[in-house]
Amino acid sequence: MDAQMLSIAQARKELDSGNVSALELTRACLRNIEALDGDLHACLLVDSEGALAAAEKADERLRQGERGPLLGIPYLAKDILMTKGLKTTAASKILENYIAPYNATVIEKLEQAGAVLLGKTNLDEFAHGSSTENSAFGVTKNPWDLSRVPGGSSGGSAAAVAAGLCFFALGTDTGGSIRQPASFCNLVGLKPSYGRVSRFGLLSMTSSTDTAGPLTRSVEDAAIVLSVISGKDERDATSLNLPVPDYSKNLDKGIRGLRIGVVSSDLNEGLNKDIKEAFLESLSVLKKSGAEIVEIELPYNKYSVPVYYVITPSELSSNLARFDGIGWGMSTEESNNLLSFYKENRGLGFGPEAKRRIMLGTFALSAGYADAYYKKAQAVRELIKQDFQQAFSKVDIIFSPSSPHPAFKIGVQINDPLAMYLEDIYLSGPSLAGLPAVSVPGGFVNEEGKDLPFGWQFIAPLAQEELLLQVATAWEKVNNYFKRQPKF
Repeated sequence: MDAQMLSIAQARKELDSGNVSALELTRACLRNIEALDGDLHACLLVDSEGALAAAEKADERLRQGERGPLLGIPYLAKDILMTKGLKTTAASKILENYIAPYNATVIEKLEQAGAVLLGKTNLDEFAHGSSTENSAFGVTKNPWDLSRVPGGSSGGSAAAVAAGLCFFALGTDTGGSIRQPASFCNLVGLKPSYGRVSRFGLLSMTSSTDTAGPLTRSVEDAAIVLSVISGKDERDATSLNLPVPDYSKNLDKGIRGLRIGVVSSDLNEGLNKDIKEAFLESLSVLKKSGAEIVEIELPYNKYSVPVYYVITPSELSSNLARFDGIGWGMSTEESNNLLSFYKENRGLGFGPEAKRRIMLGTFALSAGYADAYYKKAQAVRELIKQDFQQAFSKVDIIFSPSSPHPAFKIGVQINDPLAMYLEDIYLSGPSLAGLPAVSVPGGFVNEEGKDLPFGWQFIAPLAQEELLLQVATAWEKVNNYFKRQPKF
């Protein structure tokens, strides 16, 4: 059984009919990990023993007649989500040997649903990055071209799903960290509304925008996972107290009569010319499917990247202060005084990008500068939210590229922080506004003789994931991009 060829929905039918067992699916995934991950480095931890035990439990539940959307389905989780009894490192030396004492709520929900956790995936350290090159434990490679990045910070999760190491993977998205890797790896990457999925047990980067969500091979699969992991959580004060619908129910409604908004400035000179042509062709496809294309303006959204890169370092500098070698994190055995103890632990424990963001954030929050930077950024953030609110009074959905280009070569941008930060140009606005957004496969461009995927982003109003997934499904039905698999 080649797990790479099955969607969650297909595997569900096979499991429920008894044609295959959870144990067989789990073994197939573990074989793929063993065969392929040496080249990809998508996984930081593989828990074969735990996965096989969980699969046996799932098979017993199936034999007893229990049914559930993810019962017996193997998955991987980004290593920034707490997993009880397993290492949770956030791809940082400072947490290299940290064993989580409890499960994140999303992991807990999946465990209750009978999903099978295979292990943990690589990421940019503490989710700081757009390439997965900032991991303290090595670079993840893109299965479409091993010389290129898979995107970030959820690059390990994206590479794993694209290569067939699992049926789905959990990522986190703070300013594009699910959607950009999905674009680079020909996947569906869903960022739910802020608060739709609990953040409890997620090692915080930017508390006001952090969101957990799925990376899958189809929109239907994303809907299935979202239905399981969503919901109010008393342990997370920011979680939305809203009913969780069956996100799979209305996927086939189509887009006839819907108004889809497009911002003309999205097609600026920074966009790859082939992707720009494909974008214009996609508008024609959406029109033929019955949608009305409406040109809109988001005047303050052009400031989303600088606003994001003031707010994010500020919040993460506060969040990472806890890793001091006393309560959390690595600890040196000897030190002359407390200050040198801190310096040594944090100097050795944090990587270059984490240090850069800590320093930027500490400066932006410091006396005499907080008003000019952090408070000003928060004020502009409110204007960005208002931009989206006004736009959604005219349209139902907003459509844009996910990334200005396909995956770039490993090493090309790692020493250029500004270029790396601009990876979020289409993605940070919805994050700042707390809106649900999804990246779906948009097509391929040829570079150096290789077909490289890229994605389109759909954005919906707050808590309108049903509509978002409905529109994404309509796009998916008029092409077969999502069916293509990498060969490496």
